[in-house]
Amino acid sequence: MRAGSAAALAAVLIAFLCAALWLGGHPTDLPSSIRDVFVDESTTLSGEAAETIQDHYYRSVPRDELNNGSITGMIDALHRRHKEDRFSHYFDPQQAQILNEQTSGRFTGVGLTVREVKRGLKVVEAFNGSPAAKAGIKPGDLIVSVNGKSIAGESSDLSTAKIKGPDGTDVTLGVVEASSGKTRQLKLQRQEISTPVVESSIRRVGGDRLGYLHLSAFSDGAHGPLRDATQRLERRGAEGIVLDLRGNPGGLLNEAVSTASVFLPKHDKVVTTASRTEGRRVYLAAGDPLPRRPMVVLIDRGTASAAEILASALADNGLAEVVGTRSFGKGLFQDLLDLSNGGELDLTVGEFFTADGISLAPKGIQPDVYAKDNPQTKVDEGLQRALAVLDGKVAKQQGGAQVPPGKSPKQ
Repeated sequence: MRAGSAAALAAVLIAFLCAALWLGGHPTDLPSSIRDVFVDESTTLSGEAAETIQDHYYRSVPRDELNNGSITGMIDALHRRHKEDRFSHYFDPQQAQILNEQTSGRFTGVGLTVREVKRGLKVVEAFNGSPAAKAGIKPGDLIVSVNGKSIAGESSDLSTAKIKGPDGTDVTLGVVEASSGKTRQLKLQRQEISTPVVESSIRRVGGDRLGYLHLSAFSDGAHGPLRDATQRLERRGAEGIVLDLRGNPGGLLNEAVSTASVFLPKHDKVVTTASRTEGRRVYLAAGDPLPRRPMVVLIDRGTASAAEILASALADNGLAEVVGTRSFGKGLFQDLLDLSNGGELDLTVGEFFTADGISLAPKGIQPDVYAKDNPQTKVDEGLQRALAVLDGKVAKQQGGAQVPPGKSPKQ
């Protein structure tokens, strides 16, 4: 009976303490012998520091502000220790709400493709006819503020979420011109932006007909339009393909595998993921590839994530030569994890490895042939070089003379 009574009393005590904590008590208020049961030392230390600041700081500080700062400090510590991880972020409850609204489908944008840099967002592309293009925003320009507030150091997810909003509403962007270095405040009206996932055309180089494909993103189902466009080019007599992945920020991992399967034989390795918590997984091509033809993949610093996976898979399996500049180097992947305060951790949980077993972080893909477009000219120098390289591959396959390296193909 005594043992039973003691157990019952202990259960009541534990229930009482849990209820007290649930009703607003803090673990640091508990006696040390009991506190150790409920919290570990690091949690106690964080809470103790917050309590000390609240009690002794010369001005009043809200507890949620201290909690947010504590989590941000943890993420900053990860960045300092693992410099290749630029992608882990903490979103406080207000920022998490902005992100969730952006992905709900009710919001529109201004027609830009961007990539994250320390000062804000570097413009990769302004879509023709979009509010951004009409305002004179050009590739290479730098967006440093949204509605008068700096976006320096913010994740691209959060910054782009702030730019987006309901159709017809206004947003003001602070834009540093790449050409002059001057900062302009541009008021743009958001609108529905519709851009094709895949664009295709035939380019003539000498007497050869070469296919050109531009894949803009790895959204759900993107492999279908890519396959259809490739087949259309083949029916039009394309003897080789330039696959342009410049400015492609990536997207869904499964779409990277599916797009690679448009070209790779069944069971060819596409990418390997490795995670401390999720284990190791190898992704293979699904099969049913299109007939093999000479191929060049065109990349630049805006080529990231799933786009890097596709480019490396085609190159590592011997299907394509890579032309352009170094890619972005996003060789890590994240999970979005909810926190009890309403905030979210966008936390890096694993790493991508190419078919050859090389990590894409942080140096990205080095091209076989360097070629860089000059945005100040009307000619696309990067594409010209890619077409010249492809024409050389076509000529070699046909047993003819290769195109001289300096030859400029007609566009």
